[in-house]
Amino acid sequence: MSYIELKDITKSYHAGNNILEQINLTIEKGEFFVLVGPSGSGKSTLLRMIAGLEDITDGVLKMNEKVVNHLQPKDRNLSMVFQNYALYPHLSVEQNILFGLKAKKVSKAEQQKRLKETAEMMGLSELLDRKPRQLSGGQRQRVALARSVVSEAPLCLMDEPLSNLDAKLRAQMRVEIRRLQKQLGLTLIYVTHDQVEAMTMGDRIMVLNDGEIQQVGKPITLYNEPANLFVASFIGSPKMNMGKTEIKDVSNFLVNKTLSFSADVRMQKAFQVHKNIIAGIRPEHIQPAIHQEATHSLEVIHVEQLGNETSLALDVGGELWTAKWPGQWDITAGNQLEVYISTEHLSFFDAQTEALIRPASFSGHGEVQAI
Repeated sequence: MSYIELKDITKSYHAGNNILEQINLTIEKGEFFVLVGPSGSGKSTLLRMIAGLEDITDGVLKMNEKVVNHLQPKDRNLSMVFQNYALYPHLSVEQNILFGLKAKKVSKAEQQKRLKETAEMMGLSELLDRKPRQLSGGQRQRVALARSVVSEAPLCLMDEPLSNLDAKLRAQMRVEIRRLQKQLGLTLIYVTHDQVEAMTMGDRIMVLNDGEIQQVGKPITLYNEPANLFVASFIGSPKMNMGKTEIKDVSNFLVNKTLSFSADVRMQKAFQVHKNIIAGIRPEHIQPAIHQEATHSLEVIHVEQLGNETSLALDVGGELWTAKWPGQWDITAGNQLEVYISTEHLSFFDAQTEALIRPASFSGHGEVQAI
C-alpha cells in the first residue's frame, strides 16, 4: 500500500499557465524520496502542496488511502525542515525544539522525555540553554531537525535544508539525516537542486523540469539509464559529455566530426530508424590508454589535480569534454593525450525527441557489485 499517492496533480497560478503538469507519483512508507531539478522546476511547490501550504489546482492527493486535498497542514501529521532553519531567535534551543509540542498541548512529562531522547540523538544535550545566535550553522540545522524528530510525525518534508552549509558540513549532515531517517522509520520527502545530495541520499529520485516528471527511479538507474538528454546532463558530476553523431557508412560513425567508431549490429539498426543522434559518455569512461590500445588522441586544454583524482578538459571537435581519472596524473595542458573510448560506454539519444535510444552496455551496467 502506497503511503502517499499523487494523481494528476496540477498547479496553476494563472489560467493556462501550469507550474506543475499532471504529476502522478506514489511514495512508499519508510521511503527516502528525493525531488530534484533546477531552480524553477516546481519541486518546492510540489512539496508545499503535499504539506498543505499550497492549494492543489487539480488532481487528488492521498495519504494512507485518504484524500487530504483540503486538510490543513496541522491535520496532516507531518513535520517540515526548511532551508532557513526557521528558528525563533529569542527562544533557547530547548524552547525551539519543544515549540510544536507545546502548541499541541503535549504533557510536560512527555515533552521532557522526547526532548531528552532527541537531544542525545542529535548531540544537542549541552546546547539546550543557548540561543540560535550562539550556534554554528550545523548546530542550527540540528536544532531544526530535532524539532522535526521530536514531533514523532511519520512523514517529514525537507526543503533544501543543507544549502546554507559549507561543503564539509553538508557531507556530514547528509549522513546524519539518512541515519536518522532509517533509525526512526520516517517517510521522508527531500527537495534539492543538488544532484550529489539526490544520488547519495535517496532510495528513489524524481527528476523534475519545467513542472513535468522526467524520470523516477533508483539513483544508480538514473545514472546508468537516463530517460532523456535532460536527465543525462543533470545527473552526474561532472555531467555526461555529449556530441552529435554522423553516420559515415553502414558500419562507421563520427562523434563531433572527430571521434571515429565502428557500429555494431544494434547501432546499425538504430541508425536506420533515427537519423539525428546524440552520443553521450560519462567522464570516467574516457580512459587512459595504458592497459588498452589507444583509440583516439585528444588535446588537453586544462588539468585539475584534486588529490584523489585528476580532472581533464579535452578538446573534442571544438567542444570541451571532461575525463575523470582516479589518482594523480602528471599531464600538461597543450599536449596530445592518448585515450581509450569503447563504444560499449556510449549512450545514444534521439536529437529531436531527446529520448534515450540505447544506454551504455558495458559489463555490470545497472548493477551494484556486492561484497
